[in-house]
Amino acid sequence: MSTVVLETSMGEIAIELYTEHAPKTCKNFFELAKSGYYNGVTFHRIVPGFVVQGGDPTGTGRGGSSIYGDKFEDELHPGLKHTGAGILSMANSGPNTNGSQFFITLAPQPTLDNKHTIFGRVSSGLGVVDKMGLVATNPNGKPRVDVKILKARVE
Repeated sequence: MSTVVLETSMGEIAIELYTEHAPKTCKNFFELAKSGYYNGVTFHRIVPGFVVQGGDPTGTGRGGSSIYGDKFEDELHPGLKHTGAGILSMANSGPNTNGSQFFITLAPQPTLDNKHTIFGRVSSGLGVVDKMGLVATNPNGKPRVDVKILKARVE
C-alpha cells in the first residue's frame, strides 16, 4: 500500500501515500481506489491557485463515505504541511469528518495546516494537476466541463 494512480480525463496522476504518518487515511484512500469507488467520479471543485477537489460520487461536494462507515477521525501530523503544489489531503466539513473526498493543492496553502489530514503527495503527473487548475469553472468552483477520474488503480 504505497501508490495510487488516478487515470483522469486530463492524464495520469501518481500519488505516493504517507502510510507512516496517516495509516488509517491511507488505508481508506487505497481501499476505495482498489474497489473502483473513485472510477467515473468527477473533480467537482477547482479553485485556481488553491486546490482541485474530488472523491464525491454524487459530484455535489456533500457526499461520499469512508471504508469505516460514514466519517472517521483526523490524523494530523505536525511534521506535514501544505508547503506547495501536489499535496494530497482529506477534504472535510470540520474536525473528524473525513469520508471519501480529497483535494490536491495547486500552491502552498499554510491556512490548511492542522485542519486537513495530509496523507500523500503527487509523485508524477503534477503537470496534469496544474492543467486541472486552469479549467474554466462557474463562480462556485464547479468545472464547466467534467474532469473525471476514469479509473483509479493501486500499485
